[in-house]
Amino acid sequence: MNKKVLEYINKQKPSQKEIIERLRDIILRTYPDIEEELKMGVPWYEGKYYIVGLKDHVNLGFSIEGLSEEEKKLFEGTGKTMKHIKIFSPEEINEEKIVKLLKVVRKV
Repeated sequence: MNKKVLEYINKQKPSQKEIIERLRDIILRTYPDIEEELKMGVPWYEGKYYIVGLKDHVNLGFSIEGLSEEEKKLFEGTGKTMKHIKIFSPEEINEEKIVKLLKVVRKV
């Protein structure tokens, strides 16, 4: 458990906190040995993924380096190296879809 990541999570509004905790759990269950750190003020996972609580939603970010143009279309945003998916409520979390996206990025 990364203490700084837990501090970040505990500072979030209740709705964002629940989403962040569930996304973090999915990442850690999918890749139990993944390195977790607080980078740029938010939880990061080996430079491949990040989680950020925003005003009315949470972004789960993904590295798009090495992905095909078709794979990049699975994500939102205009970043050159990172894109994301937006989650507005815990009910929107589709674990099966998120695990598939995690694996698309990790294979590169």
